Amino acid sequence: MKWITMLLTIIVLKSCASGIDSPKFKIKVNQKTFIVGDTLKLSVKNNKNRPLDSIHYFLKNKKIESSYVFSQIDLLGDSSVEILVFVNGKEIKSATNVRLLNNVPPILYSYTLLNEYPHDSDAYTQGLEFFGDELYESTGLKGKSSLRRVNYKTGNVEKKIDLDQSYFGEGLTLLDGEIIQLTWLENTGLVYNRETMDVKSSFTYNNSKEGWGLCNDGSFLYKSDGTAKIWKLDSKTKKELSYIQATTNKSIVKKINELEWVNGQIYANTYQDKKDVVIVINPENGAITGLVNFAGLRDKVDQIPNLNVLNGIAYHERRETFFVTGKNWSKMFEVTLKKNK
Repeated sequence: MKWITMLLTIIVLKSCASGIDSPKFKIKVNQKTFIVGDTLKLSVKNNKNRPLDSIHYFLKNKKIESSYVFSQIDLLGDSSVEILVFVNGKEIKSATNVRLLNNVPPILYSYTLLNEYPHDSDAYTQGLEFFGDELYESTGLKGKSSLRRVNYKTGNVEKKIDLDQSYFGEGLTLLDGEIIQLTWLENTGLVYNRETMDVKSSFTYNNSKEGWGLCNDGSFLYKSDGTAKIWKLDSKTKKELSYIQATTNKSIVKKINELEWVNGQIYANTYQDKKDVVIVINPENGAITGLVNFAGLRDKVDQIPNLNVLNGIAYHERRETFFVTGKNWSKMFEVTLKKNK
């Protein structure tokens, strides 16, 4: 009988240690979806009315009061809200998600077509960016992926680096004498010398498992991964530092693709958008501040069987114009943008 008593004692001790008898609390929110200017009100669901030592509230790991007014500096999109309750010195956590939308609708833009240039219709365009008058392009598809330097006026490929057959090329950007190119599912980014276009090194992704679009602000890299997230990366280490979520006053926009940094804003294609729309994103909080409708450009290119979506937007600083094309498009277009009245 002694061994039975000892066994029961061990079971009781293990049960207590595992927290079976620990009190449980749930976080309560006044609603699940908010817009900038709304007030988030938090409380604790304490069914057994246990006395609490203290309660602490957190929004995206930042400590806040139980009543919190969302402002323009808050990150838009889905965020984690957490409570930390102390009972008899013991720490108990509970969390839920809330969604924050912008309080201003995007500005609508149209374009003025300035010029049409030839573009290789075999190029499955993934990334497009100028360095002065030199245009660099990244193309995708397994066995067809490449890095190119292109004469934008003639469409001629001045230099081409074919990627390994295992890579599916994605977005690119140029910074500090380097070309940084993403691959899709291979968890690998490639770094080239800009002048020679020789590969210098490679890096792997972290939380963003896929590579889609890439741009930079002169100091940091910004990387899309096919979701609503745009990741901010250290330009030296290529490590992810934070992210924003592309969000309007109505929804979160997913499948963010090719990126271009222009005058403090991120211009982004959205994959498989049949409306050929580019969105303009505030890099500080993820607010979609503008929508550019490029309807009509697709009709001006050769209507081939494998014609694909609008993808590729590059800003020419000296000319102050945008160059846009698409996957397997036979033309590239130079445009200016204007606000709709």
